[in-house]
Amino acid sequence: MFRINDVLQFGDRRYRVLQLLGEHLVWIDIDDESAFPEIAIVEELIEAIDQENLQRLEDPYKDLAFESPLEGSVARSKRDSNFTLIKPLVELPDFFEPKSRGAIINRILAEKGSTKQTLYRLVRRFWQRGQVPNALLPDYKNSGGKGKRRHAKDKKLGRPRKDAPGVGAKLDEFTERLFRIAIDRYLLIDKGHSFLYAHRRFESMYRNYFPDTSESELPSNWQMLHFYKREYQQPETLKKRVSSIEYNKDIRPLHSKANTQVLGPGSRYEIDATVADIYVVSDSDRGNIVGRPVVYMVIDVFSRMIAGFYIGFETPSYVAAMQALYMAASDKTAYCSALEFDIEPEDWPSVGLPDAVLADRGELLGHQVENLESSFSVRIENTPPYRGDAKGIVERNFRTIQASFGHFVPGYVSGTTVKKRGGRDYRLDAKLTVRDFTQIILSSVLYHNQYAVLDKYDRDADMPSDLPNTPIELWNWGLQNRTGRLSQADSDAIRIALLPKKRATLSEQGACLFGLYYTSSELLQKGWMHRGKSVKRPGAIDAAYDPLVADRIYLFPERGSIKYWVCNLADVSREFRGASFWDVWLIRDEQKKTSARAKIQSKAKKRQHEEFVIDKIAQAEKSAPDTSSLSNAQRIRAINENKQKEKTRERKEMAHRPAIEHSEKPGEVVRIDRSEPDLDYPDYIDELFGEDD
Repeated sequence: MFRINDVLQFGDRRYRVLQLLGEHLVWIDIDDESAFPEIAIVEELIEAIDQENLQRLEDPYKDLAFESPLEGSVARSKRDSNFTLIKPLVELPDFFEPKSRGAIINRILAEKGSTKQTLYRLVRRFWQRGQVPNALLPDYKNSGGKGKRRHAKDKKLGRPRKDAPGVGAKLDEFTERLFRIAIDRYLLIDKGHSFLYAHRRFESMYRNYFPDTSESELPSNWQMLHFYKREYQQPETLKKRVSSIEYNKDIRPLHSKANTQVLGPGSRYEIDATVADIYVVSDSDRGNIVGRPVVYMVIDVFSRMIAGFYIGFETPSYVAAMQALYMAASDKTAYCSALEFDIEPEDWPSVGLPDAVLADRGELLGHQVENLESSFSVRIENTPPYRGDAKGIVERNFRTIQASFGHFVPGYVSGTTVKKRGGRDYRLDAKLTVRDFTQIILSSVLYHNQYAVLDKYDRDADMPSDLPNTPIELWNWGLQNRTGRLSQADSDAIRIALLPKKRATLSEQGACLFGLYYTSSELLQKGWMHRGKSVKRPGAIDAAYDPLVADRIYLFPERGSIKYWVCNLADVSREFRGASFWDVWLIRDEQKKTSARAKIQSKAKKRQHEEFVIDKIAQAEKSAPDTSSLSNAQRIRAINENKQKEKTRERKEMAHRPAIEHSEKPGEVVRIDRSEPDLDYPDYIDELFGEDD
């Protein structure tokens, strides 16, 4: 029923059980400074429990067991000496008997030379605080009044000044109010002000109230710092000293790990992009520096395997993310072979669509991924704005992968482009082509997936001790012992589902997307390209397009379905055959600008033409003769006669008659041969029909 060191509350008093004696027990009041051990009857205590007058309490001194003073410290030496002093008394079997206790105390006094008051104080503390040696530790934690305010009537608190002139200011509530204003206004904000700057602002406010105070008697920086440490808690100051974005990303405490939220391989992929820290040159001409490529990475959270990547010059967007996701979901052997790496499918087994994809809001947010979600049940998760820490695995991997080429690679980005004296612009050192850089990244990815040891991987309890922390081993173990979440689908269907989508309009010329027209046999069979007002066709339809190829698009006649029609570029848009949509957008944008400039000139010339017409009409009306003497019928009957006269005049004016040239030189006499020429046709009958025929 009762145990030694149990703390019991009986009425309004608290007691500690010191010893069990069968039907009795020995306890002591832990709140009475002059208490001694007492004997209580167990049966009466049980009855008090039934009447709800006695209950167990949590030991108020349980933390003493965890205290461990340093070797050689004052607290430890005092604890050991105090315990040695009272050890004969606490080891006495009948310590609760006053006579036995008194005899031992007298012997200790004779041998050790202490005082009875000290012995009773120490042994009482030993019994009341749990009967452990640490109960005799001095209460240094209560010394100094940490966090409590001290009051002085006529002088400054703290040690007096030694070198600085003056005595110093005595702090009162008004001064502390100014401290708080300066701290809240200039320090606890995300502007990056220092504490000294906030103290100088305080001094300016203080002088406005007390202009006659000398410089040496102003409240010092240390006084303000003491107030700051006493009144403000660290979590509060950390949160207010930085912006909410920086606090959530870099400072706030972490409550979990990424692996606790995934069940196995393919449960969640993280995708993100960065600009590589290297300048590369063109594959076609090594003399042309093409800049820094964009690197996309897709990583499995459970195994840390890199499932796919993209290297190119598309800005971080859905278009580039689509290519990385397609590589992550498809077989990589052909891609590696094209880059001169021969691998087997089991060397890179991440083929299929994951259960969820975690990405930034700008890349996989919106209607572009609806088909991927609805048709393949892939859950799209987006991180909050400015929260790169939400994708910590893929963010950290960028630094790991780029460490494979390091600072020794020519063209590596090192600091700013401002050259020091005798320095060189690192952009001019670029030597690696885009293909070379891609091969380096691919080699790094293959090494990471197969051989990289993840020292900081947070293992689960069911993982065997002989399981290496390499991505491929974790992947294979997860497929066998956990829930594999990858779903298989046709590669073409995945590629088309990942393509960006837009609404294409329909007309008799076909499907129109970005001003280009496309046709297909399905459109003809539906009758949507027939002309006439009675033709019924949808106003718009979903279309997927590959930004790299403008020759074809894919129409989705049924929303939410993966069924699609392949449409090819119509003859009316033959101008853009063989081009990409990037070329289309660039050319059409230039055409629109050219047309806009031409319309401005056309508008001005049109205005001049209209003004000319208006002037001519005014002149004609002014020059018109007075025909009031003629009737309307007479004027109408004269139209044909007037037309005939006008026609005769027009013929005379339009007739072309070359001028006759008169020359003073006499003409040359030409002799004419009057003999008649032989005009008969030649006769070839004898040659054609000889004797042999």
